[in-house]
Amino acid sequence: MSHAGTRQAPVEKAEKVGKAGEEDLNSYRIAQLQFDRASQYVPNLRQGLIDFLKSPSRAITVHFPVELQDGTVHTFTGYRVLHSAVRGPGKGGMRFHPDVTEDEMRAMASWMTWKCAVADLPFGGANGGVVCDPKKLSEVELRKLTRRFVAALGDNLGPHIDIPGPDVNTGPEVMAWIYDTYHVMHPGRNNRPVVTGKPLTLGGSLGRREAAAQGALCVTRRALARGVVPGLASVNGARVAIQGFGHTGAIAAALFATAGARVIAVSDSGGGIYRQEGIDVAATTRHRDETGSVAGCPGTERVTNAQLLAMHCDILIPAALENQIRADNAATVRARLIVELANGPSTPQADRILCQRGIQVLPDILANAGGVTVSYFEWVQNLENDQWLLDEVNAKLRRRMETATDAVVETWKRLRTQTPSGGEIDLRIAAYALAIGRVAEAALARGIWP
Repeated sequence: MSHAGTRQAPVEKAEKVGKAGEEDLNSYRIAQLQFDRASQYVPNLRQGLIDFLKSPSRAITVHFPVELQDGTVHTFTGYRVLHSAVRGPGKGGMRFHPDVTEDEMRAMASWMTWKCAVADLPFGGANGGVVCDPKKLSEVELRKLTRRFVAALGDNLGPHIDIPGPDVNTGPEVMAWIYDTYHVMHPGRNNRPVVTGKPLTLGGSLGRREAAAQGALCVTRRALARGVVPGLASVNGARVAIQGFGHTGAIAAALFATAGARVIAVSDSGGGIYRQEGIDVAATTRHRDETGSVAGCPGTERVTNAQLLAMHCDILIPAALENQIRADNAATVRARLIVELANGPSTPQADRILCQRGIQVLPDILANAGGVTVSYFEWVQNLENDQWLLDEVNAKLRRRMETATDAVVETWKRLRTQTPSGGEIDLRIAAYALAIGRVAEAALARGIWP
């Protein structure tokens, strides 16, 4: 959501807390650690304000019944967390997955706050989801579930309150159901801005489908042009490995290949493939669609998830799930640059190891901000009852992503120069420091009411 790619089977569950001496993989505590690491580099940040910026503004838990097609009734649990409304209404995904937890939603909502601030969008962060297995529910049951969830949230959603978007196991169809349910509950208004990621016929934006991957390519190109990775100035000719060949990962593979990169490895929940000369992205996509996985694609070698993450390449793109690069495998990473197309794919301990090894990471709150940026464009178009041409959407996206990258790189260089231990400051710290500063400035400008 994340506006990131399709969820694949994780190496570790996102909410697992390790045994003594192991990493804590709880997403929300990881988000707080990331905040703590960066907030010390934000000048004049008052302690009380720090507590306010770290904590969600609102966390809602709802339980609602749905009558299934066999006549039984099942009670589902759903969450919606609004992390911040300082810079504008909440914005964030809506996911359906059996592993959805409140802590995961808190983490995703906070990451979205900082993502919107880095991209300088007039939104705060939010996220929500329902604990369910969509693979075991029919389309009719999913529609009922969606409508009951939206009805249970009531006026906690709204075009100027909290605006959902697609996330894991949800897409344009689910967004259409959200819009329709809200519209039935609030007739006589322009309700299209209540949700983004809608079908084009209901006010969706051109370019939304490719937005996250397109934004990642823009960010990568700009960062390389700014000298973030010595000796690597362009994606042209770069060797790229992509973990997660779902919707966003597959589009990223196609876009990077079109830009001149050599995509040498990709993976999904069924396995991974490798070809040193570069895989045929279109053929791989067709094979995945026909068989359900990239594994076994003709003309390629099979690799495991661990082998892909440790592959010798120029750019590694985690596009799957949280906590994939951790303390136990960060030392095996041999990429020169990591571009986080997934949300939270690297842990804080992994960040330290990668930084010490000189491996740069374009953090998720910058690298995958293209999705929420085009969601913002959709919201604006809906408010104006307008629809922009694709060229206009892509041009605006490129300018926003390049401006955000410039701001993060400049912050990174400044902090490294100003701090005695500047070598310990990575691009994630810089992005968070930039975002926290922007949200704190907005909070102080508004004043603490009353």
